[in-house]
Amino acid sequence: SDSTAQANKYFTLYLFKSQQEEKLNSINEAFLSDSKYADEEDLATKLEIFKKKYMEFDLNDKGDIDMMGLKRMLEKLGLAKTHLELKKMMSEVAGGPSKDTISYHDFLDMMLGKRNAILKLILMFEGMGKEQEQKDVGPPSRKTFSDLP
Repeated sequence: SDSTAQANKYFTLYLFKSQQEEKLNSINEAFLSDSKYADEEDLATKLEIFKKKYMEFDLNDKGDIDMMGLKRMLEKLGLAKTHLELKKMMSEVAGGPSKDTISYHDFLDMMLGKRNAILKLILMFEGMGKEQEQKDVGPPSRKTFSDLP
């Protein structure tokens, strides 16, 4: 019946997502034991956040972000990009124009690295936007002359 087919589809998708997550978890483990990131503050917490962020993208069957996944994610954020812009963002993160996917490893290198890739800035800005929204409840306080610098 239809409902069984539907249930199977969801189960398969769930299984697929949990396999992807396991793969990402094992990459997180590797980063946690990497001496390169030994001084990184709250690394475990950051990796958990980055993993969730990465999984918000539509990952392909290898668990990577491909061009469509990147395009859809940016559209969700209200940032439609041209094919050329997407390609540029990809190669900036993946380290080469021939790459047409961003692996989780590339993604973590970007998020933890010093270079400010466009995608990193977008994701950090978006994250900050969400935090701001939660803080700014109620009307802004009125400025008076005594508040001026």
